[in-house]
Amino acid sequence: MIDRTLFNADHQAFAESFDRFIEKEIAPHHAAWEEQGYVERAVWTRAGQNGFLCMSLPEEYGGAGADKLYSVAQIEAIGRAGFTGIGFGLHSEIVAPYILHYGTEAQKRKYLPRLASGEMVGAIAMSEPAAGSDLQGIKATALKSADGSHYVLNGSKTFITNGWHADLVVVVAKTDPAAGAKGTSLLLVERGMPGFEKGQRLKKLGLKAQDTSELFFDNVKVPTDNLLGGPAMEGRGFICLMEQLPWERLQIAITAVAAAQAAIDWTVDYTRQRKVFGQNVATFQNTRHKLAELQTEVQVARVFVDKCCELITQDKLDTATASMAKYWTTDLQCKVMDECVQLHGGYGYMWEYPITRAYADARVQRIYGGTNEIMKEVISRAMGLGR
Repeated sequence: MIDRTLFNADHQAFAESFDRFIEKEIAPHHAAWEEQGYVERAVWTRAGQNGFLCMSLPEEYGGAGADKLYSVAQIEAIGRAGFTGIGFGLHSEIVAPYILHYGTEAQKRKYLPRLASGEMVGAIAMSEPAAGSDLQGIKATALKSADGSHYVLNGSKTFITNGWHADLVVVVAKTDPAAGAKGTSLLLVERGMPGFEKGQRLKKLGLKAQDTSELFFDNVKVPTDNLLGGPAMEGRGFICLMEQLPWERLQIAITAVAAAQAAIDWTVDYTRQRKVFGQNVATFQNTRHKLAELQTEVQVARVFVDKCCELITQDKLDTATASMAKYWTTDLQCKVMDECVQLHGGYGYMWEYPITRAYADARVQRIYGGTNEIMKEVISRAMGLGR
């Protein structure tokens, strides 16, 4: 196996500390959270108290000023453990960066410390019932009032991670519906704004502890001060989304590789113990060769994703490369899960086994962040093919 050089001693110490947090605060409760369909809010507060939220934010906004590799280590730990109800990554490394990179100083000071402490839970509302991977197809509108004091937000969003707990939602909406992508803006919508309602928590194939929900906006008056970035950023929301997508897609790839490696490790342990025809399953050539194939492919994926992580810390990761990482690793993740379930036999279909939950959780990885078909379109266009 190739030794990893991505992390230094400080990153490794952090990872060990977060593993202890998982063992104490998440592992004993996650099965119950899967049954109820959401994690308890207290885990957010405890994560904030321990400095495990928004670590890459500057200290002046409540973060630790840490490089992104600390977040990579955290994402890997959650993926490796299979505790997919924990929405820390989206909160800390998608929602908070939008405000940090594009927000006004007032917006940064109002929201970022509260996100870092866990006082507020963040979500981003892109997908709609008729618009998922095609962000240009969104229908939600935010039209400025006659006196210019606020926007009137109307529309609905679906498949929103952290949506049920969310106190702050970055909402993608059309401030100029006739302008296409150039009419898209991002608004900061808070829990409790009149007309903002949360729908039911959605029942999913996997990710059962993750509070994914619908959001509804009925004539919500959003102050103009809550336009992300202020007046100069009106109509620039689509550009912001495109700039942040490489990191979002890389996070999905990081999870995919960590989860795939965990599945192999569980399966190696299982096949060493399980006997068929008086022999351990691991002694059969088919088992050994299949696991060797899977481990080789995951090793290749690991090296590629580690290189992408190096590039993201240097602000050099381009959209096409991130799309390659997202599509390749999530396809591989689903392949690994399927093969490992097969090697578990009937027990691979029992929910109490981690491989079963990992199999169910993996399927959405090829869908969100842009479907893998869209990833191939992005890559082909970067090659000069197509439109």
